[in-house]
Amino acid sequence: MERLSVSEIIQNIKSENCFHAVAEDYSFTIKIEEYVHYACGAVHNGHQFRKELWDNCLHSEYDRWYEEDPETKTMVASHPIVIGGCDSRFEYDLNRSPEDAVFETAWGKQLWKSPLEVSQKEKSQQKHANFYKVVEALIAKLEEKFGICIVYDMHSYNWQRWDREVPTWNLGTSNIDNERFEACVGDWRKALASIELPYGIKRTSKINDVFQGNGYFLKFITQNFKNTLVLATEIAKVYCDEYNRIIYPEVVTAVEHQLKDLLPKHADDFYKRFSS
Repeated sequence: MERLSVSEIIQNIKSENCFHAVAEDYSFTIKIEEYVHYACGAVHNGHQFRKELWDNCLHSEYDRWYEEDPETKTMVASHPIVIGGCDSRFEYDLNRSPEDAVFETAWGKQLWKSPLEVSQKEKSQQKHANFYKVVEALIAKLEEKFGICIVYDMHSYNWQRWDREVPTWNLGTSNIDNERFEACVGDWRKALASIELPYGIKRTSKINDVFQGNGYFLKFITQNFKNTLVLATEIAKVYCDEYNRIIYPEVVTAVEHQLKDLLPKHADDFYKRFSS
C-alpha cells in the first residue's frame, strides 16, 4: 500500500493504473487490482477520530463505535475495487451531504461541549470533499471504460434496538431507477438471502424494510452518473455483540467468503443485461 495525495490517486485512476493506497491524510483507502465493471464501498467502516476533537466530544468511543459500520470493508476486501472511509462518521459523515456532514448532534445527543472552531469544521469538510473527488474520478473511469457499472454500498445497522423483527439484510432502493433496475435489485436480494451464517442466524433479506437508501454516497453517484446502479446493502450487526463491543470474526468471514462468489456473479449478470 502507498500513501498518496488526492491528485496522485486521481491521476492513477485516469491512467488506469492498478494500485492500493491510503490518502495522504489517512482519511480513506482505495484499492484497484483490476479495472472491472463493479466497485465496493464502505463509507462508514472507519473509527479514527482526530485528537484535537477528543476533549470536546460528549460521546464516548463506544458511542461512536456503536453507530459506525465496523468490518463492512472486510466483508468486500477480496474484490478488485474497494474504497472505504478510515475516519469515524462522528468527525464527518461521508454518507451525508457536504453541508450536513459535520454533526452538531448525533442520535439525539449533543455532540460537542462547545461549538467547533471554523478551522476544525473546514478540515473535516475538506476530507469529505477529497473523498468525493476520488469517487467522481473512479465512477467516471468505469463508465467510460465499460459504459455501465454497479456499486455495492456496504453498511450495517443495530438490529437489537428495534422493537420488531427486522431482516438480516436490507436493501435501500428509494433513490435509484427502480423501473430500470427492478430485476437486478430482486436478484441481489435473493443472493443475500442465500448467505448461510453460523449459529442458525436467520437468512432474511428485504427491500426498504429498515432503511430506504437515502445516503449521500448513493445519491451523489446516482445523480451524477446515469449508467451506474448503487445498491445500498445493509447487514444487521449479527456479526458482533452491539452492547459489549465484541466482533464475531467467524461470522464476518462467512459473509466475506460467500460474497466472493455471489457479488461478482451478480455484477456479471448486471453487465450482461445492461451493457448493450
